[in-house]
Amino acid sequence: MALPAWTWLTAFFVMPVGIVVWYSFGYKPGIFATHSNDRLSLDRYLEALSPTFLTTFINTLWIGVAGTAICLIAGLPIAYWMAVKLSPGRRGIVLGLVMIPFWTNFLVRTLGWQIILAPDGFVSAALQKVGLLAEHLDILYTRPAVLIGVVYNYLPLMILPLFIAFDRVAPALREASKDLGANRWSTFTQVTLPLARPGVIAGIVLVFIPLMGDYVTATILGGARGNMIGQLVAAQFQGAQNWALGSAMAVLLIVTISATAALGAVAIWLTSAVLRSRKRIQLGPAAT
Repeated sequence: MALPAWTWLTAFFVMPVGIVVWYSFGYKPGIFATHSNDRLSLDRYLEALSPTFLTTFINTLWIGVAGTAICLIAGLPIAYWMAVKLSPGRRGIVLGLVMIPFWTNFLVRTLGWQIILAPDGFVSAALQKVGLLAEHLDILYTRPAVLIGVVYNYLPLMILPLFIAFDRVAPALREASKDLGANRWSTFTQVTLPLARPGVIAGIVLVFIPLMGDYVTATILGGARGNMIGQLVAAQFQGAQNWALGSAMAVLLIVTISATAALGAVAIWLTSAVLRSRKRIQLGPAAT
C-alpha cells in the first residue's frame, strides 16, 4: 500500500535532489554551457562559501527564525480561539477566512505589500497625517519589509496545524484541570499546550523550511538590503547559467536547514526533559 507514496517521493524528491547534488560536483565549462561533470571536485562548495554567501545566509537565518517565531506567537492565540472559544458552527467561516490568502497567487499577494509599504502609499500618508511619521515611510526594500511579507504569506501554515492540535485536546481535560484548582494560564501552559505539541512542531516545520528557501518575497520587498539565499541560488540558475555553483549553494542551503531543524528538535527535547524532571514527584519510604 505504501508503494505509490514511495514512488511519488522517489520521483519528485529523491531524484531531483540527487541531480542537484550531482551537478554540485561539476563546473561551468564555458560561457554558453550550464554545467559539466566530466571532472568532479568540491571547488564549487569552496566557491559558494564566499563572504557574500555567508552574509546572505546569516540574513536568511535571521529572517527565517524571526518569521517563524512571529508566526508561532501570532498563530497560537488565533488557533486556540478558533478551536476552543469559537462555536462549531462558525469555525468553517473563520477557517475559510484564514485560507483566503491561498486563493490568491503568491506573487500577487507579495506585490500588494509592495504597494502598501511604498513611501508614497496610503499607509505612509495615513501615518504622516496622524503625526506618527514626520516624513515618508522608509521600510520598503529592507529586512523588516521582508519579515512582514513572509509572516503574512506563511501565517496560515502555522494556524492550521495549531488549530487541529488544539481541537483534538479533549475539553474534559481542561475542565479537570480547573476543578483541581488551576487557573486559565496554568491550564493552557501545563495541559493544553503540551498536548498540542505535535501541532506546534508541525507548524514550525511547515513555516520554517519553505521560508528559508523563499526568494519571491525577498526579491519584491527586500531589494539589496533584504537578500536571501534563495535569490542567490535562483540567480546562478537563471542569470549566470552556472548550474554547478547554484547546485552547491542549494545543497548547502538544504544542509543548513536540516542542521537548524535538528538543533531545534534537540532543544525542544532537552526543554521537555527538564520540565518533566521538575514535575516529577519524589515519594518517601513506605511506612512499615
